[in-house]
Amino acid sequence: MHELFEALERFARTDVTVTFCGETGAGKDILAHAVHQESARAEGPLVVFDCGAVAANLAESELLGHERGAFTGAVTGHAGAFERAHGGTLFLDEVAELPLELQPRLLRALESRTIRRVGGKHDKPVDVRVVAATNRNLRADVTAGRFREDLFFRLAVAVVKVPPLRERLDDLPELVRTLLADLGRPDVRGSEATSDALRAHVWPGNVRELKNVLACAAAFIPLGGGELEPKHLRLVSSSSDPSWIDGLPLAGQRLDVIERAAIRQTLAQTSGNKVYAARALGIAVSTLYEKLKKYGP
Repeated sequence: MHELFEALERFARTDVTVTFCGETGAGKDILAHAVHQESARAEGPLVVFDCGAVAANLAESELLGHERGAFTGAVTGHAGAFERAHGGTLFLDEVAELPLELQPRLLRALESRTIRRVGGKHDKPVDVRVVAATNRNLRADVTAGRFREDLFFRLAVAVVKVPPLRERLDDLPELVRTLLADLGRPDVRGSEATSDALRAHVWPGNVRELKNVLACAAAFIPLGGGELEPKHLRLVSSSSDPSWIDGLPLAGQRLDVIERAAIRQTLAQTSGNKVYAARALGIAVSTLYEKLKKYGP
């Protein structure tokens, strides 16, 4: 992590395109914000465009903008993410989820530093520094035809691999302090037994899971301060070792009820992000939508 921070400090001083690679929840978005704050563009906007959270038919308009009358419902012009980020940083989160048909438009914007709105006739210059993130292997996606090779090389100027939390457990004390402060509970501290319990966990959800665990645990501590104990932690067994599920009282339960509960809980854990939820459940996003339609809200 020291090497990673050293590299980021150097990258932040330039306008080089930085792409963070790492597991979901590893803190790539936090590092992207840090790059912006340490850059000469810190006074400018930081616009986040989540490539996996925008419907495919709206992605081009949301990224590049549209003119009035460009399509049904476009009653006014709309500035896309590139325009809103002018003078600052555009963070393309989960860039591997960008629709293949839109990737040439992104490549053109990155190379020419201009954009053309949907329905527009003229190019607009944009002064934007691009930072991207993905939890996928972009090189493998290129080989499989899911990601354009020319766009890959345009984004792979400075690739930073973010290690999962389980590989940097020495960061836990500082992360706990920082996350508790972010949650508005700097008055809460962890005991040594709590630290041991956190170190023993596998952290499949990485930093995001840690933040959720701390948010839940802090609710047991009255305002004014106190100490977290292991009994306050709600740690879910790792999905990579499913043997723990054998101990749950599932006998006689209908499978659709179990499945519906698993989907609801996963969506809650991913803050409603269906792309992340589908990945965690091991199903396609289209399959998740079908099941949501079947089970209802």
